[in-house]
Amino acid sequence: MQVVRLLEMPLAEFEDSIRMELDDNPALESSTDPADMAEGSDYGDAAEGGDAPDDFAEASERQDREDALEMALEGIGRDDEMPTPYGNTVYQAADNEEMVFGNTTSFYDKLKEQMGELELTEQEQLVMEYLIGSLDGDGYLRKSLDSISDDLYIHQHMDLSEETIEQVLEKLQTFDPAGIGARTLQECLLLQIARKEADGNEKAPLLRRVVADYYPEFIKKHWHKIQDALHLSDVQLESLKAEVRKLNPKPGASLGEAMGRNLQQITPDFIVDTADDGTVSFYINRGQVPELVVSPSFADMVDAYKNNREGMSRQEKEALLYAKQKVERAQGFIDAVKQRRHTLYVTMKAIIDWQRRYFQEGDEAELKPMILKDIADRTGLDISTISRVSNMKYAQTRWGTFPLRHFFSDGMVTQDGEELSTRKVKVALRELIAKEDKKKPMSDEALTAQLKAEGYPVARRTVAKYREQMGIPVARLRKG
Repeated sequence: MQVVRLLEMPLAEFEDSIRMELDDNPALESSTDPADMAEGSDYGDAAEGGDAPDDFAEASERQDREDALEMALEGIGRDDEMPTPYGNTVYQAADNEEMVFGNTTSFYDKLKEQMGELELTEQEQLVMEYLIGSLDGDGYLRKSLDSISDDLYIHQHMDLSEETIEQVLEKLQTFDPAGIGARTLQECLLLQIARKEADGNEKAPLLRRVVADYYPEFIKKHWHKIQDALHLSDVQLESLKAEVRKLNPKPGASLGEAMGRNLQQITPDFIVDTADDGTVSFYINRGQVPELVVSPSFADMVDAYKNNREGMSRQEKEALLYAKQKVERAQGFIDAVKQRRHTLYVTMKAIIDWQRRYFQEGDEAELKPMILKDIADRTGLDISTISRVSNMKYAQTRWGTFPLRHFFSDGMVTQDGEELSTRKVKVALRELIAKEDKKKPMSDEALTAQLKAEGYPVARRTVAKYREQMGIPVARLRKG
């Protein structure tokens, strides 16, 4: 069940699951041993010769979207520089009925709704809209107030001082979620802590001291220095860390997930590369997932107790049972993670082998008919397993980022015995409509006849269905 559960998870959720398991099980640790890391990358081999890229970790870091504070702190630079948000071409083509991204309310719409609750002058409204439009995907304002002042003067003919703009920014920073509109990570966290203080959180003042006065130590996770400076007990330090984990380093990303900005939040699970000579290779995006090992201290504890069973007290037996359960759970989780990685690898390799022409050319018409059973037969896995891998997983290719479901398609056979994918028919249909006389657009019957003439024997109702799936209106509404 654990293997199945992990297999269904997209990368971001999988990362969360790893972090939760590391927090919950003291017998599970992340390893920095190069040998362990090498073992964990076995499944990154290329699909057609060669090895996984040497800059695997670097590429994964670029594309990862951290949603936990500790991961964000690892990514920031020495000058409090947040990682650049991952951006990529997102597939929006004929089969958009297979891509469900949540509701259509955008990140910016929600902020503008909150703007409507304030009493703003016309000038403040224009500045506020400009500031909202300048926020990046994480909810940060990366532009300096000086450059914003110049932009407003050039484009809006508004000669405003930085102080005036900052007054409007301070109002924006009162919006939800807390931390929105911050210019640095430190400011983002302090804005959130201020909300906690306003709500009467007793731990907020200490949290503020840490982030405001010990920020260099904080971002480097030098907790022992913070503990010594503030004279904290071990219990107080752990309580403080628990409060830190509740802070959100990317408030814009969390708002996006809640309000349906998933189109901008996709993190690919696979990175597929097509060389100029047509060689197709891929590797699994490991993101911020560390290599996992069983804690040596817990393993040694189990061995020590096993070798000294006769003289054990009841308390020692209970300790042995506890350690043994934790070690077994850790090993089971490690095995499940490895199984997930292997299953992802063999499934993606089979998809690339089947659709190699598409990955080489990037032409939708080259997508061959392929159903779940085809990949199940090729990999020896169950159809249900292939289905779980294909759901909510994305592949970044030279031609864009696509859900794995994009590569699957039912087929049809022409009069000449040629097997075609339904997507190829849709491409032909879309091209026909694009070339039609807009003064006399073709009816579904006419489109059906034309497709048959070009070798696509489809029924009129099938043409109507495909047209609707592509969001193309009926002929009378296409008349220009």
